[in-house]
Amino acid sequence: MRSGVIAQKVGMTRVYNDAGEHIPVTVLRLENCQVVAQRTDDKNGYTAVQLGAGTAKVKNTPKAMRGHFAAANVEPKAKLVEFRVSADNLIDIGSELTANHFVAGQLVDVTGTTIGKGFAGAIKRHNFGGLRATHGVSVSHRSHGSTGSNQDPGRVWKGKRMAGHMGQTRVTTQNLEVVSTDEDRGLILVKGAVPGSKGAWIVVRDAIKSGTPEGAPRPAAVHAEASK
Repeated sequence: MRSGVIAQKVGMTRVYNDAGEHIPVTVLRLENCQVVAQRTDDKNGYTAVQLGAGTAKVKNTPKAMRGHFAAANVEPKAKLVEFRVSADNLIDIGSELTANHFVAGQLVDVTGTTIGKGFAGAIKRHNFGGLRATHGVSVSHRSHGSTGSNQDPGRVWKGKRMAGHMGQTRVTTQNLEVVSTDEDRGLILVKGAVPGSKGAWIVVRDAIKSGTPEGAPRPAAVHAEASK
């Protein structure tokens, strides 16, 4: 099990394959994605690597976190994520991961926070059909209808689909194909849509259902200067 990466969503565009067909892709950019800490089985009870991405101002970084970054000899990061890895896939602290961590054609799972839509009705939020447009229904055509039942149980069931806050939830989209990567610019092109708004932090991992392809670098693809 390898580490994933933290990327920033740039937006969507299209690319063309050899047959001239256009493929909609989401552009993800790696920005200073470095290993900040390691978690080992002997010391922590599990094996993982902690990655940081982006840059944060020192004055906006808590004092405890400043010491955490200083111990790793890296600049303060805007985003931190831990990835569970196998013991043979631990990455040295300070190593910077590149876009070639993934290979073209492999499948990945991407995790992000969806765009918030605010308060939404049941039709928009849950795709309800609405009430009838005639026969006694007035001023409530887009309502969700009855929410309760009889005296037993005499309450509204927990999880009942109703109007409420829509979006701004953590969502994982599985089995998206990596179309291509650009190591020089730190770009990963993923086929299809990725949850999150432009500029949002996205976590990209090897697809859990298909595993890591044989051609993928192990334990990770890192910059030559950082790997030493």
